[in-house]
Amino acid sequence: MPYAGTTWLLSFKYSISNDIVTKLKQSSKSADNKIISDNLGISETLRNEIAVNTEIKTIKPISVHVPIHRTPINDNEFGHYLAGLIEGDGHFSSKQQLVIVFNSLDISLAYLIKKYIGYGNVRKVKDKNVVLLRIAAKEGIIRVVNLINGKIRTKYKFDQIISNILNHHSFSDFKKTIDLKLNLDNNLRNHWLAGFSDADANFQIKTINRKNKIEIRLNMKIYQKKDDILILIKKFLGGNIGYRKTQDIYYYDSTSFGSAKKVISYFDHFHLLSCKHVNYLKWRKAYLIIQKKDHLNEKGINNIIKLKKNINKFNNITAI
Repeated sequence: MPYAGTTWLLSFKYSISNDIVTKLKQSSKSADNKIISDNLGISETLRNEIAVNTEIKTIKPISVHVPIHRTPINDNEFGHYLAGLIEGDGHFSSKQQLVIVFNSLDISLAYLIKKYIGYGNVRKVKDKNVVLLRIAAKEGIIRVVNLINGKIRTKYKFDQIISNILNHHSFSDFKKTIDLKLNLDNNLRNHWLAGFSDADANFQIKTINRKNKIEIRLNMKIYQKKDDILILIKKFLGGNIGYRKTQDIYYYDSTSFGSAKKVISYFDHFHLLSCKHVNYLKWRKAYLIIQKKDHLNEKGINNIIKLKKNINKFNNITAI
């Protein structure tokens, strides 16, 4: 699960007992003025400038109090979170196993999920900044499929469950008892996006010097090979969807302070469980500085710059 800084391009491949789990994360400089968002003919940079210069005056307030961090408390909540995490960093292999990839700093999360499911083993990949949770027991796979049934949103992962799990002869009895359904609901007011974001989202604070003034941008970005999930996220949080032709990859970007407020409203209720929660809290703190208009003085700007450096430092440490 890579954590991205201002500029990054990352591709990671590894093999596990002849089953290949491939993670691809790509990005390029966010200041690419040639990229057009939402086919509206407005460059990403220009759109961000408009958001910064007008929205700061009317930024919607958030609570200064950070909610107590908690994990999902029942099978329904945990099922949504697990579905999102699997769709971002999980893989149902042809050996009837589930493998979920974690950054090595998130080994505690891997063990938390293992404990909740009641099956699996956790191990670190040699010479990689990666930890794997592998569930191979039939009972464990059945529990996982029951937990995420009706909560998986991507057709690709849905078909993977059918072809690699349910269609295998060892699961023929289970297949007769389960009515596997794809989640077609557009409502994201559940833990799915938290799980998906723990896998694929990253938080960025950007400061741009322009005409002796410092512009501040708060961005949550998610990169995907297809845009269907990103479109759903945009409808929920606002923001923009872009496409990088040279890398053949789509990205969601929260861009404005209005969408940043929606991001905070979501993650204050449905909590990240990975180390990305630390970056989120720093990102949230930058929003509070702007909310209090402290970004208009030198001390406030310096505090935001420190938060930015800390996020970038953390990103570099945890990148796969």
